Amino acid sequence: MTVSRCELLRWQFELTWSLFEYHLERLEDEDFLWEPGPLCWTVRPDADGRWVADWAETEPDPIPVPTIGWVSWHIGWWWSVTVDHAQGRVPRERTEIVWPGEGKAAVEWLRGLRGEWLAVLERLTDAELDAIAPFPWQNDPEHTVAHMAGWVNSELMKNAAEIGQLRLLRAASGA
Repeated sequence: MTVSRCELLRWQFELTWSLFEYHLERLEDEDFLWEPGPLCWTVRPDADGRWVADWAETEPDPIPVPTIGWVSWHIGWWWSVTVDHAQGRVPRERTEIVWPGEGKAAVEWLRGLRGEWLAVLERLTDAELDAIAPFPWQNDPEHTVAHMAGWVNSELMKNAAEIGQLRLLRAASGA
């Protein structure tokens, strides 16, 4: 059986998404802002009620443990910017990516990004996978669109595991 690179990347993405969906379906509103320790990155409403993610231009030491809210914002940030690049749009700045809030709003936002990414994957051909990736390597000729799609799959798998682990820790803690 022959499988094209596009088919393989889509299959890998769908596998990753199915594992992520397992946790998304089980998230409770209280999971999003639960802080597993004293040093955490989270999302907080500003004076206008807009959710803003904690951020530092240089990663602090020690590294703060992110909340599920922060990780879900982080996914929304990198995925939105990746989709912008893949669709030829001007990519948004980090500060323009607004977390929609805890619970169903965050989950639906992530599911919407999945739909946008699937549209990108569905239109790609194997030949287009060989083009230079516009992101996240800023047009480095060593990295192709195939690398970008593989990076999305890997980054999503990592973030899904983080959310799953945080969800399980909160449940086990009785919080």
